[in-house]
Amino acid sequence: MTMIMKDINKIELFFIAFFLAILGFSMEISYANIAILSNESKQCLECHSKHGIVKQFENNEYINAYVDAEKFKASVHGSLQCSACHTDFSADRHPERIFKNKKQYKIRTALSCRNCHTSEKIKTKSIHASLLNKEKEGNALICTDCHGAHYIASTSDRILDAEEKYCMSCHSRQMKMNFKNGETLYLTVDLASLKASVHRNLACSDCHFGFSIEEHPVRRFKAKRNYIIAASEGCRRCHFDKYTKTMESIHYAFLSQGNLNAPICIDCHGGHLIQSGRAEKIQSARRCERCHAEIFKIYTDSVHGKALIESNNQDVPVCTDCHTAHSMTDPRTLEYRENMPEICGNCHSKKEIMAKYGLSTSVVKTYLSDFHGVTLELYKKQKDVLHKPGRPIAVCTDCHGIHNISSSRYADEKTIKKNLVKRCQKCHQDADENFPDAWLYHYEPNFKKSPIVYSINLLYDIFSPIIIIGLILQVVLHIWRYASDR
Repeated sequence: MTMIMKDINKIELFFIAFFLAILGFSMEISYANIAILSNESKQCLECHSKHGIVKQFENNEYINAYVDAEKFKASVHGSLQCSACHTDFSADRHPERIFKNKKQYKIRTALSCRNCHTSEKIKTKSIHASLLNKEKEGNALICTDCHGAHYIASTSDRILDAEEKYCMSCHSRQMKMNFKNGETLYLTVDLASLKASVHRNLACSDCHFGFSIEEHPVRRFKAKRNYIIAASEGCRRCHFDKYTKTMESIHYAFLSQGNLNAPICIDCHGGHLIQSGRAEKIQSARRCERCHAEIFKIYTDSVHGKALIESNNQDVPVCTDCHTAHSMTDPRTLEYRENMPEICGNCHSKKEIMAKYGLSTSVVKTYLSDFHGVTLELYKKQKDVLHKPGRPIAVCTDCHGIHNISSSRYADEKTIKKNLVKRCQKCHQDADENFPDAWLYHYEPNFKKSPIVYSINLLYDIFSPIIIIGLILQVVLHIWRYASDR
């Protein structure tokens, strides 16, 4: 009996030892990525691990100087000494520095990041390259706005989930923001929508800069619209090229003139459920419908709109194809009008698209070679070279319409001609019912259609080379005879 008990005790001891070994191994794995603090860091944390420690600036702004030791150890910089980033400080030296405001302090401290992360290294990512271009224009690049200060996580390991969990601990509830004019905005964030967004790999503070686990400033706005406009300013930090284009657009012109209802980034792209601008065209057109409902209704009745709405045809143009997405100019200007052949040609000159529907790709070519197109080019050169004001000349939209373009494929020829006469009379008041016959309707002449014009062109094609060769031959023979007589 005693021998059996001894064997049981040995088995128990074996399992206990095995369990402790597994536990130790798992703990070793769990803490493998947690750095051991240097002696210098421990000395700094004797003060900076205490809550309430702050750095105050001349304008009475302040920054929280508290550092959570455990979170710092878990960061990618946990193995560094404090003086590696705070180069002015060491275990023996702690100078008192004076800054005008928090921004000046952040700019100064962000310079230390370049000691390890040089511009050549960080510009390999497109998001950093755009920020570096912005820096060249005089806008300071503050690394900590995106990456944080002491709790920097590895973006490749997606440790930024910690920030997401922190933010969602409140923003998953029914929260709202009150404005001075009595309006309210619900701040509840649908995490599923956020995960479906093109920004799903970003941290909350990447867009809501100034907010982090450490800081959550209270901001006051007069109205909901003021807050949305202020929030849209954050988009330019990554999408500076697109933001620059919007500053040249008619929408930004309205906004700068005080029209707060002019569309901005969030109005078109959304806040958290941001979808790609290259998504289905019908979604793109629906965004414009929010402000331009009447024009959208006219568009949906056109040949382009019907194809989009009824069959989701991705070949047809939508608002942004003609007006562009960000740098849209005033379509009422002469410059926009003069670009209509080029705008229409973006689709109507592509064989791969026109071949699907049996349409000719020569519509723009025939226009430019006709009297309207030739005159338009002359006016444009006159304006650019001689600096004389141009004059309006008939372009695509004058005959075909703007948003209400209809198909002429199955229309009666007499009806087409009758409608065309009315359009010609807008410029040519004396035009009669036979006036449109002077034009070839974008068709290249052939023997079946416009045989007289085709025959004359053919004669020119044959006799013009003969005449030119004959003239050259006559000159050569004349020179040869003159040389022989001498």
